[in-house]
Amino acid sequence: MASIGKYLFAFFASYGFACVIFLFLFVLTLLGTFEQVEHGLFDVQKKYFESYFLVHYLFGVVPLLLPGVFTLGILFSINLVCGGLIRIRKGKEQIGNLVAHSGILILVGGGLVKSVFAISGQVTLAEGQSAEEFYSYYDWEIAVAEANQMPPYEEQTIPAEQFIYLVDGDTVTFESSVLPFSIEVTDYMRNCWPEPAGSGAGGSAIDGFYLHEREKDKEAGRNAAGVYVSLTEKSSTETEDHILWGWAERPLAVEFEGKTWVLDLRKKLMPLPFTVRLNKFNHELHPGTRMDAAFSSDVSRCQDDTEQDYHIAMNEPLRHSGWTFYQESYIPADPESGRPVMSSLAVSMNPADKFPLYACIVIGIGLSLHFLLKLSKYLRKETKRRAS
Repeated sequence: MASIGKYLFAFFASYGFACVIFLFLFVLTLLGTFEQVEHGLFDVQKKYFESYFLVHYLFGVVPLLLPGVFTLGILFSINLVCGGLIRIRKGKEQIGNLVAHSGILILVGGGLVKSVFAISGQVTLAEGQSAEEFYSYYDWEIAVAEANQMPPYEEQTIPAEQFIYLVDGDTVTFESSVLPFSIEVTDYMRNCWPEPAGSGAGGSAIDGFYLHEREKDKEAGRNAAGVYVSLTEKSSTETEDHILWGWAERPLAVEFEGKTWVLDLRKKLMPLPFTVRLNKFNHELHPGTRMDAAFSSDVSRCQDDTEQDYHIAMNEPLRHSGWTFYQESYIPADPESGRPVMSSLAVSMNPADKFPLYACIVIGIGLSLHFLLKLSKYLRKETKRRAS
């Protein structure tokens, strides 16, 4: 057993193992870059960089099993620990190498932490509005709630992970003791548009419309998801068929047991640990044009009966406890509908947000130590040579 352990340690600590990892990283980066042209950044990132393993079709025909970048990151971390920290020769001259390898390990570890725990999304506010939640860019959910309840509102949510695999008539049923009906979800479409029945080769028509599936947009945030739902009353087994579409102007309203319920297919809603209020949106145009020169937001972060004011602008985000708010865009005012101008803030939560900074500092210290030790050794040799 001891010999097997030594063999495995030598294998994981070897330069050859590191070279194989770098080769795979090069291949995945190359393949992902080419595939991004057709499938967009989001899908490529999920397939190549956030997966354990993936199947790439060579020339579009031959299936090729490859490790994902997430797996390679774990293997590279093992290689760094075994080869760069444990097996490396110990001594004063290697202090710089040990520190630099530790910094690289921090950098790789930060990437792994981010891919597992980081979340991102968007919040859009008009002046005076506050938000305690934000919407995901890409993930969807079905939310169900009683229409006339008083706040705080109680919702039943069905996460996308439970229905995004439904295709070609596949169904899945959801029930809750709170709801007087069950929900059967059919045919999830990642990008679709409601079309009048008879306008084309459509699928199931409900209330004169069907969902026309479209090609996935390269920009994943532009896709409008849709599903068919059948609602069955528990007491009478009566069934109603409806369409849920992600870009609908208002949620679906239904009547069951004398109460009105609303169902909404929406971007996943996630809580914030504090409240953000937009106090003022600032917008400047280039003189004599309608082109944006700059726009920014003055906001307040409200938490535990305290408020703190921030100015969010390009390259000036709000940072607090791992949360970051960036000025992303804005929605112009619409006088016809009465909608005021609204500020869109990108929201991200990354526990490893500072890891790249820490890693660069540690690597810089390590390389500086290594250079100074080498320089000192060289100067000592030169001094001895000249003295002789």
